[in-house]
Amino acid sequence: MNISRTGYRVFSANSTTACTELAKKITERLGVELGKSVVYQESNKETRVDVKESVRGQDIFIIQTIPRDVNTAIMELLVMAYALKTSCAKNIIGVIPYFPYSKQCKMRKRGSIVCKLLASMLAKAGLTHIITVDLHQKEIQGFFSFPVDNLRASPFLIQYIQEEIPDYRNAVIVAKSPSAAKRAQSYAERLRLGLAVMHGEAHQSESDMADGRHSPPLSRTTTGHTGLELPLMMAKEKPPITVVGDVGGRIAIIVDDIIDDVEDFVATAEILKERGAYKIYIMATHGLLSADAPRLIEESAIDEVVVTNTVPHEVQKLQCPKIKTVDVSMILAEAIRRIHNGESMAYLFRNIAVDD
Repeated sequence: MNISRTGYRVFSANSTTACTELAKKITERLGVELGKSVVYQESNKETRVDVKESVRGQDIFIIQTIPRDVNTAIMELLVMAYALKTSCAKNIIGVIPYFPYSKQCKMRKRGSIVCKLLASMLAKAGLTHIITVDLHQKEIQGFFSFPVDNLRASPFLIQYIQEEIPDYRNAVIVAKSPSAAKRAQSYAERLRLGLAVMHGEAHQSESDMADGRHSPPLSRTTTGHTGLELPLMMAKEKPPITVVGDVGGRIAIIVDDIIDDVEDFVATAEILKERGAYKIYIMATHGLLSADAPRLIEESAIDEVVVTNTVPHEVQKLQCPKIKTVDVSMILAEAIRRIHNGESMAYLFRNIAVDD
């Protein structure tokens, strides 16, 4: 029976090279070996997990980065957590740098809050704690029945700005929408830079149906008793896209938590170029970069896209040299060490603003 002297083990919930890269960096910083396990898909696509060593009475940390196949990654995490629970692990802590389904955290018409469902599934599988980075909405922590440590990547991205962007003092922080203004303001205040906010939209897309601007319908067809006559609601109308703030002759740094479909970022970059910005950077924590994102970035006015390694994106980097990576394994490793030793996590949140 191989019991770790340190009293904890770190496992990866995915056996692919791209997904174990972050896990290996974390274990190297901790000075421990990655736990021995096998995670694979059977011929019928069922997920199977085989833990190769004893975990009885230990703190177990499961690192799961989310690749292209999100649902498979979730099943891998659930099955591994349950396998460790039935193997008598003392505590099972999920290290999920990018929490999937975090955008589905609000009710949309007759939809569902999938993020709440996932939180319940993780608790049922046996997880007792979660470490994540930059949740899409901080209120997601309230969906869980156990502790959630929502770490921040902003110190690493700010350090990159200060060390890798020449003449960053001539930059302005840009929020690509009013909803991102608080995050951008936090960056601007710590870097002592100006702030600009994009408002409106370049064109109407199919996703506009979700924000309620076409509800209620213009014509009403009712039969029988209609009940109370409610005041007619006016449909939303967004103005053409404008820039609130001066970006002329400046470096524009767009900050956000997720960069996935990049059409909005490309459109924002074009507007900023028209307004006189001579360089455009994008800083985001999670680089999902789905579909044709690398090609669109390469062909756009964007000079550089900087993301962390919370999500594997090596393939996208090969397709687009403009994509750069910042390593956040240091803060994840320190969080694991502090949780296992029962130390305060306050040090990891020093100088972190509420709006980060």
